[in-house]
Amino acid sequence: MAATYEAERDRGLTRLLEIVRALPEGERPWCSGVALAAGTASGPLAEESFGWAVRYAAYDERADRGVELPRERWLPVRRDTLFDLASLTKLCTTIVALRAVERGLIALDGRVAAYAPECTAAAEHGITVRQLLTHTSGLIPELPLYEEDGMEWRWARLAAEPPVTPPGTARRYSDLNFLLLQRVLERTAGRGLDRLVQETVTGPLGMADTRFNPPASWLPRIAATEDQRRPWGKADRGMLRGVVHDENAWALGGVAGHAGLFSTAGDLAVLCRALLAGGGPMLSPESTELMLTAPGLGFEVDQPWFMGELAGRGAAGHTGFTGTSLVVDRARGVYLVLLATTVHPRRRAGDSAPRAAAATALARAVG
Repeated sequence: MAATYEAERDRGLTRLLEIVRALPEGERPWCSGVALAAGTASGPLAEESFGWAVRYAAYDERADRGVELPRERWLPVRRDTLFDLASLTKLCTTIVALRAVERGLIALDGRVAAYAPECTAAAEHGITVRQLLTHTSGLIPELPLYEEDGMEWRWARLAAEPPVTPPGTARRYSDLNFLLLQRVLERTAGRGLDRLVQETVTGPLGMADTRFNPPASWLPRIAATEDQRRPWGKADRGMLRGVVHDENAWALGGVAGHAGLFSTAGDLAVLCRALLAGGGPMLSPESTELMLTAPGLGFEVDQPWFMGELAGRGAAGHTGFTGTSLVVDRARGVYLVLLATTVHPRRRAGDSAPRAAAATALARAVG
């Protein structure tokens, strides 16, 4: 029986690798390059990389295709390649928030304005920390903070933005929730979110390749993202590599509650194994259970559109705009990390079918 299970698992993992290997291939590949990490609480099942971390110099709008660098300047994705995590950053911000709850610095049902009184709209409408974490604050998805002249005005515009539906009555995914949460955490801890993530998550877990604003010395290992220009982008910044892709995170100095972290698939696998094992040393098992159980705090729960057949038994995870995704399935005891460069050389309409297919392959491999 054990031999049969192992054979089925190996066939499933082979299928998973076939799916991921094909993602950077073809005339219109899903991504330029991708790194995969899949495993259990005890260790990895598959860790591979395919395609290119750097391939394009620019995007040609008239030809609707990327302008490729000379072939000798293409750089492959390796196991130590860092990717812009985009909204996977929210998961680390969430863990920092739950740790602050454990320490008594904030309460889940505490009002945002009690911790950050400058958030005047949150004060007027009684928005709570829990509503930020569950995207039920009523705030719109985003604001063009990058258009404001200076950091003070950017934060002031965020603080004055009112909800469009009464808090607690409807779910609307919003980056603004995690920017307000960042403000709460920084005010109550007395230091920046970058330090809080290091103290709470990356330091205790030994995630040495995960940080905001990676130093210049890391650049050779960082995957490029987008030739960011209008009209497809929101700012004219050219080909980006080693600086955050998200325009608002960039405008806020690269450290933001909703985006800005860079990491490797291997580092995120360490995070996943810690969550599968109950959250230590980051969080207590009780906080981890609360965070990962429907409706989820910061984490999305049972979403087949990117989790495939891993969804349905309490799987938790998230996606990121640059092509990243992470799923932790405690029922099966497995995790799946896909870090891809779907915006290199430019963003297109989102397609999560490859993420779902990879997750389904893993689900079938482990049963």
